[in-house]
Amino acid sequence: MIYDIRHITRFDYGANVKFARCNLRLKPIHWSGQVLESYRLSISPSGRCAPARAEAGLANVMRLVVEEPVRHLVIESVSRMTVDRPVPMPSRDDPTLAQIADAARASRDASPAGPASYMFPSPLIPLDRDIAEWCAIDLDPDRPCLDAAIALARRIQEEFEFDAEATLVDTVPHEAFEKRRGVCQDFAQIMITGLRAAGLPAAYASGYIRTIPPPGQERLVGADATHAWVLLWCGPDLGWVGVDPTNGIWMAGDHIVMAIGRDYAEIAPIDGIVLGSGAQKMDVSVDVAPLA
Repeated sequence: MIYDIRHITRFDYGANVKFARCNLRLKPIHWSGQVLESYRLSISPSGRCAPARAEAGLANVMRLVVEEPVRHLVIESVSRMTVDRPVPMPSRDDPTLAQIADAARASRDASPAGPASYMFPSPLIPLDRDIAEWCAIDLDPDRPCLDAAIALARRIQEEFEFDAEATLVDTVPHEAFEKRRGVCQDFAQIMITGLRAAGLPAAYASGYIRTIPPPGQERLVGADATHAWVLLWCGPDLGWVGVDPTNGIWMAGDHIVMAIGRDYAEIAPIDGIVLGSGAQKMDVSVDVAPLA
């Protein structure tokens, strides 16, 4: 499948902003099953923009600096992606969770794509006994890894309610867990909490998902959104396998990976600082258009 992805972020400030420095993680990374065919980044008013090193995780980072007074800032990211990713097929011959945990501890791969970075708590995903015990129902050490992963994702999808008003971007997993409601970020972080508590490498994936309108309705341009899901390292042979607890499905041809990290804070699409005295409003428009 070929996708055109348009991601527009608009900042409106109540007073002139004298200086802004932002990290942009909007260009999709190279990852298994997807190819970035073309990319364009537009900024208005223009500022100085240059590649920067990702401090953590896997991300294409651009550093934007605006040094002229502005009341509005528009950042437009346009990607064309080819995605060809099969749906994983669980098998009784898959490595067990215990085997994965052993392989992760034995791995010497300390790169951002290796399992070591994703085995332990992170700033937004701390240890949580309640979540660990709830997830452990599906995480028997002798259970094949893919079977366990999709079972846990589907239980989250069934028992939690999607509610965009229930949580904020900095809501900790325990609060969303207690409410049994939240958004994709919350569900991904709850699942990651449980997987890491079981000694398994689990990463936070940020990107896009193709949305299909109800029968008889047209797709609404700009009505899509960024999405978050989970990557579980399933040993050196299977590698990283994606699972989406918001929808109870595998990461496959409808998912586009933008960045991968330990949690949202490492790979937020845009973060940074501004110097100004007025209020700030941010509007985001995302369109994921399938071409073929």
